Amino acid sequence: MRQLGRLIIGGIENKIFNLVLINIIIIVIAYTVVIYHSANDLQELVADTNVKQEESMREITQNTMYSVVNSSMGQSTVMEAYIANSLFSTLRDKVQMLGDYAEKLLNEADYPAIEVLPPSADNDGIVVSQLIYGENTDLNDPAVKQKLDLLSNLSDMMCSLFNTSNINSCFISVPEGFTIMADDRSASKFTESGKVICIDGTTRGWYKGATDAGNIYFSDIEIDAFTGKKGLVCALPIYVNGELQAVVGADLFLDSIDAGIDSVSQNGSIVFIVNENGHIIFAPQNLDVKNTIAASTEDIDIRPSVLPIISDFIRESKLGAASVREISFNGKTYYMSAAPMDTVGWTIVSAIEKDLCMQPAEMMAESNKQILDNASETYEYKLKKSKTTILVLLGFILVAGIANALVLSKKIVKPLNHMAARVSEIGGEDLQFKMEDIYRTKDEIQVLAENFEALSIKTLNYIDQVKKVTAEKERIGAELNVATQIQADMLPRIFPPFPERKEFDLYASMNPAKEVGGDFYDYYLIDDDHIALIMADVSGKGVPAALFMVITKTLLKNRAQMGGTPAEILADVNEQLCEGNEAELFCTVWLAIIEISTGKGVAANAGHEHPALCHKNGEYELVTYKHSPALAVMEGIPFRQHDFELKPGDTLFVYTDGVTEATDSKNELFGESGLLK
Repeated sequence: MRQLGRLIIGGIENKIFNLVLINIIIIVIAYTVVIYHSANDLQELVADTNVKQEESMREITQNTMYSVVNSSMGQSTVMEAYIANSLFSTLRDKVQMLGDYAEKLLNEADYPAIEVLPPSADNDGIVVSQLIYGENTDLNDPAVKQKLDLLSNLSDMMCSLFNTSNINSCFISVPEGFTIMADDRSASKFTESGKVICIDGTTRGWYKGATDAGNIYFSDIEIDAFTGKKGLVCALPIYVNGELQAVVGADLFLDSIDAGIDSVSQNGSIVFIVNENGHIIFAPQNLDVKNTIAASTEDIDIRPSVLPIISDFIRESKLGAASVREISFNGKTYYMSAAPMDTVGWTIVSAIEKDLCMQPAEMMAESNKQILDNASETYEYKLKKSKTTILVLLGFILVAGIANALVLSKKIVKPLNHMAARVSEIGGEDLQFKMEDIYRTKDEIQVLAENFEALSIKTLNYIDQVKKVTAEKERIGAELNVATQIQADMLPRIFPPFPERKEFDLYASMNPAKEVGGDFYDYYLIDDDHIALIMADVSGKGVPAALFMVITKTLLKNRAQMGGTPAEILADVNEQLCEGNEAELFCTVWLAIIEISTGKGVAANAGHEHPALCHKNGEYELVTYKHSPALAVMEGIPFRQHDFELKPGDTLFVYTDGVTEATDSKNELFGESGLLK
């Protein structure tokens, strides 16, 4: 029980109060359930009708909007793919034209030499052919110079293609390491220090891709070596007599596509482009994926890791099997369509948020919902007033019931509370409970008070007697109780001590002849495969022997856990016990360390009894060998040890002299022979 103000929580008063209160609450709840159930049935009927009407309106409008989106969105995506595909198709035609002319030059080799100079910053903004070469290109080599003079005849054609086409540069690169390029960005060919940038065209991805393909080749998105812009290269290898002579090409900067995609991808719409290797090469900023720009030699498909949910959809669109789909990603649901660009193997994907398309349907549904809400508003208002009136009435009934319960419980429990307070005050010199008028209730409370009064008188008499007897026993038993407890607490007493180990079993016990003594045993695992066993006997009896036992046991365990042989352990402990041993106590010890997996052990005996070994056939024999002196007898003495082995089924029995020196009624010793029997 605990007191909260004037109310005893957990007492009889509280129980009476709870009983009355529970009855009141049950009545109130039953009344409330009946009234509210009827009101809620009618309210649910109105709500269900509103929900069904709203769902029907929403379903009809959503189906209509989806049909419109499916028709218009698919056609729009196909048209966008067609326009982009046309741009790349034109680029391919121009490269093919340049390749045909280059092949003709290389086959006939009967053209005048035309000089093409390295880039000049003065030509920036002017369409001109420029010579680009690698650091290891030897332009003084006659064969290289001859080929350069011959291919320089392409200069006018490349400049013409640049002026008449939507391309960013035309070029021809040869295995000898030089490139002839036509564009109007001469200034971009220089480093910040003013040196011409040296580039061997054969190291570029488009060159390797074209030679590997052996035909017209569109590169992946690459970074332009001079401007750092994203671009796409269309390249064509030129062969003469089956030998590669050059690679012609043209490139497009794709800034306009990036800008176009960002401009289209607004207000819930998204457009992005995936190349034939699965790289997302163009995506708007509001699409939460990272544009992937990789060399065209890389052959990886990142769709499953970047947008796994639309991977199959894009693959189907390349086969012409994809239509408008409803797909969720980036935490939103989209209507999505895709169309392939056959020229470069890309796919254009258009998407628009479903919520945006369904806004008209949502608006109609919301309008209908508003009408239904207004229609039921009056009903809800009146129902709320009725519920409020009921709650006020029930609250009044509950408050009145609680007040009556408090008065009733107080009247019944007041004598008991007074009795409990008086009992709690009893203590010290005031140990008598006296009868008072408040307890004279002529019921069980009065009987209880009379019994308390009689009990207090008997208790006072008994306390006087106990004080006299206890004073003498406490003086005598104090020393022995402390020593006994120390000795008992120091010895391990839980058996089996290692229940998880099934290789061996172990049990030990001690029965002191007096309250305390110096005998003790111990055991502990040194590691997972070695166990230490100790049986010891301290000279003397009583508290001194018990204290010396505690010291010896502690030193043995600490030293054994540090490692070493039994002889080394006993030698170290002997040195520590000899220091300050003014009481000239000593201790006999048998210490063994057994390898559990093999049963092989090493034991050292410092003046202790010989252990007994029981073989598998049930016969015991004493394992005798020369003893070493007991511990604490003399400093600096060596200790002997010997090897032994326990075979499966063997039992080892170690003991103190309390066994062999026990006497019978004739005062004869039990002895070693009696022990073996």
